[in-house]
Amino acid sequence: MTKIAKKALSEIRLNAARKRRLKKLADKPDNEIDFSDIPELGEEFWRKAIRNPFYRPVKKQLTLRLDADVIAWLRQQGKGYQTRANALLRAAMLEDVNEKAS
Repeated sequence: MTKIAKKALSEIRLNAARKRRLKKLADKPDNEIDFSDIPELGEEFWRKAIRNPFYRPVKKQLTLRLDADVIAWLRQQGKGYQTRANALLRAAMLEDVNEKAS
């Protein structure tokens, strides 16, 4: 059986040579970077793109006071009322963000 070793990026120590190399790369202007081995992603790619199915936003526990009729309406739809409430708030948030971006 083999052991799998995992290291976080923060655990990797950079020696002076690596730091110099990274600094040199960071200082390089974009027009000097060779993108020939990376295909350009056109409009068609983004039209078909989907969010990573393994993405899970970080949840934060809090106490929220809602009107009793709102809670009853959410619970009436079955199990998962908190998830539905989150989805409704997220939809409103994204709509607001998109309006402000336009």
